[in-house]
Order: sequence, then C-alpha cells, then structure tokens
Amino acid sequence: MTTTMQGQAGRGRGLSELRQRLMYVLLAIVVYRIGSHIPVPGINPDNLRALFDQNQGGILDLFNMFSGGALERMSILALGIMPYISASIIGELLVATTPSLQQLRKEGESGRRKIAQYKRYGTLLLATIQGFAFSSGLASQGLSYESTIAFHFVAITTLVTGAMFLMWLGEQVTERGVGNGISILIFAGIVASFPSAIGQSFEQARQGEISIMALLIIGALAILIVAFVVFVERGQRKITLNTRRQQGRGAYASQTTELPLKVNMAGVIPAIFASSLLLFPASIGQWFGQSPDMEWLQELSLQIAPGQPLNIILFSIGIIFFCFWYTSIMYNPREVADNLKRSGAFIPGYRPGEQTARYIDTILTRLTLFGSLYMTAVCLLPQFLIVQFNITFQLGGTALLIVVVVVMDFMSQVQTHLMSHQYESLMKKSNLHNFGRRR
Repeated sequence: MTTTMQGQAGRGRGLSELRQRLMYVLLAIVVYRIGSHIPVPGINPDNLRALFDQNQGGILDLFNMFSGGALERMSILALGIMPYISASIIGELLVATTPSLQQLRKEGESGRRKIAQYKRYGTLLLATIQGFAFSSGLASQGLSYESTIAFHFVAITTLVTGAMFLMWLGEQVTERGVGNGISILIFAGIVASFPSAIGQSFEQARQGEISIMALLIIGALAILIVAFVVFVERGQRKITLNTRRQQGRGAYASQTTELPLKVNMAGVIPAIFASSLLLFPASIGQWFGQSPDMEWLQELSLQIAPGQPLNIILFSIGIIFFCFWYTSIMYNPREVADNLKRSGAFIPGYRPGEQTARYIDTILTRLTLFGSLYMTAVCLLPQFLIVQFNITFQLGGTALLIVVVVVMDFMSQVQTHLMSHQYESLMKKSNLHNFGRRR
C-alpha cells in the first residue's frame, strides 16, 4: 500500500514538473509573440507596408518568416534569432579550427560555459552590425519619420536589445522548458505566419491569380512532404554488436545488441544555418542597395533571392556542408569505438579500436550523404513548384521541414521526460534503491 502511494506520488511529481515546463514554453512563446508586435520608435508604418507590398516573394519574405512577422512590423524583435545562429556557426567553426578553443571544450562544463559566453559576445557584435544596417536602410529608404542621431541610437539600441533578449529567452526555454529553445522560437515564428500565408493563397485562388488545381497540388505535396520527413527522421541504421560478459572463472557469455545511427544525424540545423548565411548578406544588400554607388549590393540581393539559380546552388551547398560538419561535431566515430572497446563490445568481423572507428565512419558518411540529399530535396522541391504556381513563399519546404522536425523532437522530449519519471516511480515501488543498504 505504501509503495503504491509512493509510486503515485512520484508520477504526480513527474506530471507536475512536466506541466510546469510546458507552461514555461507556452509563456515564452506568448512573450515572443507580444514582443514581435511592439514597433521600433520613429518608424513610418505606411511606408514600411508599401515596401513589403513591392517586394513580395523576395528575400524580405524569407527573413520575415524566420522573424515571425516581426520584420514587416519592424518590431523590437525584428532581428530575430539570426544573429545568435550566425554567431553559433562562426563559434563552432573557430572551435573546430583553433587548438586553444578545442582544449577549452575538453575542460568539461566550465569550458563549454566559456565558449557559450564567447558566442554571446559574437551575438552582440553581429546584432550591432545588423542593427546599424537596419537603421541606415530605414532612414535611406524613407521608412523613418526623421534621420537623426537620436533615431539611429534608439533604433540600434532597441534592435540589439531585442536580439539579445531572444537569445536569453531561447537559453531559458532550453534549461527550464522542453526541447531546444532556439528551435522552438523559430518554430513559433514560422507557425505564426502560416494562417496568413494560407489565407493569402486562398485569396489568390478566389481572384483567379492561381488555379484551384494548383492549390490542391501544393496542399497534397505538403502532406506528402510531412509524411516523407517523418519517415526519414525515424529511420535508423542499426549496427549489430556483440558483448562479452564474464561468468564465473574465465567463462564468457556473449550477448547481441545494436548500435542505432539515425539517417539524419544533423536534424534541422543545416537548413537553419544555410538559410541564415544567405539571409545575412541579402538583408544588408536589401537595405543598403538603394544608396549611391551601392547598386551592386542590390544586384547581389536580387541574385540570391528565393527561386534564383545562385540561391539554389548556394543553399544546396550550404545544406550539404552543414550536414557533414554538424554530424562530425556531434558524433565522433573514434570516441564511439573507444567506448565500445572499454565496455567489451565489438562489431563482428572488425577489430576493436581503429578498424571499428573506420567502419562506423564509413556507415556514418553514407547516412549523412543520403540525409543531406534528402534535406536539400525537401527544401528545394516545393520552392520550384511555388515559383511555378506563384504561391506565397512562407509555405516552402524549409518551413515545413523545420516545423515537422521541431514537433517530432518536442514530442520525443516529452515522452523521454514521462518515461524517466515512470522508471523512477517503478524503482521506488520495487524499493531497489535500498537494496545496497540492506546488504
């Protein structure tokens, strides 16, 4: 009776903690959405609306999608989470190429905290650069009521503060909520733009700008992409392992287990990184291209706009590169082989150590190649059809991929949290935690 009550109490505490974490995520999303509607002081909303109407389907729509609509309102969160993502990319590249930073990472939690602090400094620097570019672009294109030092100071300070606040909010969601905070904020921004994008597509069909058949094809394609992404993200390549366990004096009992490797080890990070790298120069070109002697920036922005050949090539190269790069950072075959060797496990037909590491690396390279091609196809195939049928860009494959993968990761985190508390209540119910003390 007592153990049953203890188990129920443990499950109750687990559900209560999960409920608090989910409420924290929900509260963070609400704060994020409220902040995306607070405008930067001194902006002319009519001129800003006219600018977005003239540039529909371009790079501004893509940037606006990742900011959750904050850009078209020029809110205090207009920079979005992109400065932090760009700083993270640069930081990881420096860690991979700088011996001192590599040694810092090996120091454990203290080293990781220092690297995270360096990334925050990088975020502040990039946000300041982008904030200056935004304020100058706003003033040069007549989107501000006045172009004074006071306006630039207020605009830059507000935009940089908003970007740093989003970085802090994402870190807090990761620590106190469920799932990756940065991915959840990006997910919230994309999902917030879906209703207006769908409504705009139906309005285009009603006015005869696109056919009903084209709209149905895009809808069916979106459903197929979601199913395909779920299928691939759940796919695993299982490597058979044999383990030896000593019984008695010199007797070994062999057991068979598996080492699972996901088809897409990098998740949705490559698509986000590749998009952010394209958005950074494109946004600068968009804002500064109107200035005298800076027309080449405007031309560059047009060349890397969605649907353009240069955009497709750079985006594909970026996804493939970041798939291999991020996988190599997150999964080290040599460390896995050493861990298997220490635990007495081995792959049949391969010697423990270097040969096992090479075999795992070969399997991982093939999986990463397939995963990168799959992600490139999912991100680009709908883009071709969207350009062909002239449907709003927010319904692109990148947005669907991010939404589906983030939802799957979020549900997996919730299930893991519930399972851990179920095991904890089971251990308490069986009273195994006192077994060593009784002996």
